Amino acid sequence: MVPDPHPLHEVNENQCQVCMPLGGVMALKGIADSMVLVHGSQGCSTYMRLSMVEHFNEPVDIASSSLNEKQTIYGGEENFRKGLDNIIRVYRPKVIGVVTTCLTETMGEDTGRMIGTYLADRSLHGIDIIPISTPSYSGTQSEGFWTAVRDLIVYYTTTVSPHEGVNIIVAQISPADTREIKRIARLMGVMITLVPDISMTLDRPYGILYEKIPPGGTRREDIAGMGGAKATIQFGYCCPDPLSPGKYLEEEYGVPLYNIPLPTGLMNMDRFIRALVSITKKPVPQSIMLERGWLCDAMADAHKCLAEIRPAVYGDPELVYAVSSLCVENGAIPALVATGTTSSRFSREILSLTQDGERQPEILEQADFSGIGATAAQKGVNLAIGHSGGKVLTERHGIPLVRAGYPVHDRLGGQRILTLGYTGTLSLLDTISNTYLEEKYRTYRQLRRTEFYDRGGVIHAET
Repeated sequence: MVPDPHPLHEVNENQCQVCMPLGGVMALKGIADSMVLVHGSQGCSTYMRLSMVEHFNEPVDIASSSLNEKQTIYGGEENFRKGLDNIIRVYRPKVIGVVTTCLTETMGEDTGRMIGTYLADRSLHGIDIIPISTPSYSGTQSEGFWTAVRDLIVYYTTTVSPHEGVNIIVAQISPADTREIKRIARLMGVMITLVPDISMTLDRPYGILYEKIPPGGTRREDIAGMGGAKATIQFGYCCPDPLSPGKYLEEEYGVPLYNIPLPTGLMNMDRFIRALVSITKKPVPQSIMLERGWLCDAMADAHKCLAEIRPAVYGDPELVYAVSSLCVENGAIPALVATGTTSSRFSREILSLTQDGERQPEILEQADFSGIGATAAQKGVNLAIGHSGGKVLTERHGIPLVRAGYPVHDRLGGQRILTLGYTGTLSLLDTISNTYLEEKYRTYRQLRRTEFYDRGGVIHAET
């Protein structure tokens, strides 16, 4: 038998990030009164529903045009129209986002034309149907998310009178993180338009009557007014300019852009607060300063163990950068940083975190967990931070995992994981420290015994 020329860690196996349409769906789920039609095969929408339900533990409806072999050959417009008819009849949404798939993009389906023809044939009032191109061969979940957010803002934003509000455009964060951003804005007395807002749509409280379209989300009329805001704060530090919604608002409407990292870590959260102060001239309330003080105290408490950690950080580029920044400012220099996408900005910004002569991390882009695992073993990684895909690092290499980001499928509460703000950073810092300490103390005695025997010693009594 001819040996496989590609070792296991070079095979495209168990990707670090998933497909582009899923990112588009995630963004659309943060828009009020919205529904999603995935134009493609039934399997695509089924996979997305399953992935989101397992993470958010909420019912997630995603429609499909359900193309099969026949439509692949002759075109899927008939199924597309039936899908839109069914969505409108069953859900009565105000917004329908149509995300494409590899199949329909390869077929060359002209989704924009099909939507125009459909609208011309129907007497629809108050329903917007927005095409969003998300073929997975053009990117990952991250690119799909930013594409959808930008297309929504391009579709709705109009020239309006200036107002005192601030736009906040978030990356892929949890509902708990979304609520934290809104809480901080309230404490600062800042009126914001948050896009997208999944704080209720993907994390409903118990007791609310079931609705086919959950309450909450960013209203389309609020998106329309983003062109008149005082400024935009975008948590898209690694987002390419062509996909940047904030860049579009700056270029088309002259809205100043503060493009900053996710506010995880002391430095990044300080940047967020400074941006709000710079834009609004409002003072920082004492309650926020207390939260900052508690975080600083936690950093002092944890420094003695964090310097021993050689973490691997992986997942969505925005979260990876922010968490890596948190690790660096606490002395836990990442040995490995990985993401499933590719971006020259991501690599450059990660390296800038450790440019002062400290150990440089290994950076993997378009990574899978075979490559991450092999590199982690080589680099002496002793803790991993990222989503549930990294459980293989524990199973194969014994590396403990702190779960953060999307998806979290093998634990409960993925929608409630808080990593942003001074409060979320403190919680994440404690989790990182305690996960490492638990593994250290669990294996400490065995390691000492192994070292003793390796030196030729004999243990006469257990201690």
